[in-house]
Amino acid sequence: MSLQMVSTVSNSSLLQPGFSLLNFDGHVFFFGQKGWPKRSCPTGVFLLDIKQNELKMKPAFFSKDSCYLPPLRYPALCTLRSDPRTDEYQYIIHGGKTPNNDLSDKIYFMSLVSKTSKKMTFQCIEKDLGGDVPEARYGHTINVVHSRGKSMSVLFGGRSYTPLAQRTTEKWNSVVDCLPSVFLIDFEFGCCTSYILPELQDGLSFHVSIARGDTIYILGGHSLQNNTRSPNLYKLKIDLPLGSPAVTCTILPGGISVSSAIVTQISDNEFVLVGGYHSDNQKRLACNTIVLEDSKIEIVESVSPEWTPDIKHCRIWFGCDMGKGSVLLGIPGANKQLIPDANYFYILRCKGAEEDKEEELITQICSQTSSEDPGDSTPFEDSEEFCFSAEANSFDAGDADTYNEDDEEDESETGYWITCCASCNIDINTWVPFYSTELNKPAMILCSSGAGHWVHAQCMDLSETMLLHLSEANVKYFCNKHIDLNKGLQTPQKVVCLKKSPMKPLRKKKTMKLSASTKKSFLRRLFE
Repeated sequence: MSLQMVSTVSNSSLLQPGFSLLNFDGHVFFFGQKGWPKRSCPTGVFLLDIKQNELKMKPAFFSKDSCYLPPLRYPALCTLRSDPRTDEYQYIIHGGKTPNNDLSDKIYFMSLVSKTSKKMTFQCIEKDLGGDVPEARYGHTINVVHSRGKSMSVLFGGRSYTPLAQRTTEKWNSVVDCLPSVFLIDFEFGCCTSYILPELQDGLSFHVSIARGDTIYILGGHSLQNNTRSPNLYKLKIDLPLGSPAVTCTILPGGISVSSAIVTQISDNEFVLVGGYHSDNQKRLACNTIVLEDSKIEIVESVSPEWTPDIKHCRIWFGCDMGKGSVLLGIPGANKQLIPDANYFYILRCKGAEEDKEEELITQICSQTSSEDPGDSTPFEDSEEFCFSAEANSFDAGDADTYNEDDEEDESETGYWITCCASCNIDINTWVPFYSTELNKPAMILCSSGAGHWVHAQCMDLSETMLLHLSEANVKYFCNKHIDLNKGLQTPQKVVCLKKSPMKPLRKKKTMKLSASTKKSFLRRLFE
């Protein structure tokens, strides 16, 4: 075994405990980032580019007919070959945690649909299941077994949230062990069947499972109910006759009490077990070799690598299998790095040096042959293109399409993840789509006050009908803060006054003054 430190990781804050690695044709892809995907890589799947002890990420692409695959941490995944005689396979992904800490009960099939010297394109399909569908969970395993010419997937273990009927205010988001049921999933007919076996009494999570033929071996795991790590080694045998399947379980001696361990395959029937925990405060630094032959399993302790002092003294560590006998390990680096979420990473190669060189030479020859034919290569926009050359770690450090968080606009201060008002509760780590038009970013609308500023439609309590109307109509919008100010500053409408002709003033009547003699003569005549 050899341990090599990755000196530089361009965006290590995305790689947190719970991530997964997918190996397609010798190229390793990262899945399960921390937080929701950003604009630079909306798919949330990255190619790991490792060269000269530097790790960089390049965005991956999906076909137009793919469904949306959210970033899931601690999912169960395995490979499924449609034809055992070919090297083509796809990944099955079930469950896991979303960035909002919601648990997924969906199952996805991810496959490579096209590959050129410039671009690899994936397809993701969500599968619908019927029958005894497994509940949403994380920290479980899924494997594929073959028996009598048939294939089925076997799902076991994991944790889930306490059922709603049993939740209390103090323990609203507490997790519990899933029931120790074994699920057989037939993807051809889309049906699930659960089995309760007497040998499996306690729920397990973060265990190890290895499948060979019609048998699955389950090793270690943690039980929340008892707060123990199981020392048992379980052997599940699945028989698939023409009728109903038969599932049996046997407890074998020679198990290992460990949780969160990592298994990598170094040959057809040989595996290496590395990492994990003996207890909550004690890491497991020993390594084991697991050999499967026919219906037997043999677990022996192997020589461990020279662990660095940082690995020996750190409290936690995490990682994932990279395929072909390599493991990516991470340890916290908050005490020594400026970025709080940054981590240190190491690559553990479990194969011998001669085997590594031979495999590297074969990979170079095969890759060079495929890269010499540019006929299938098509031009892409600069923002889309990323190059594949001789091998997975042979990218130029100066590629313009390499994903780098430092180059991306900080969306916590600008863009979609701003604090638009005093009551804004939109957070990049907890946001979920509210409107039907939203996918991976919140809907926003421009307030026309002053120079203009953007606000979240959800924070403004806009209905979806009103939001669509405002986006289609050519009208100005004012946010809740500026709507009253806008009304006060509005110029009153000009009122057209009717012209009225001025009225002529009344003329005063002239009065005559009469003398006393004249009055008497007038009155005398009036009464005669």
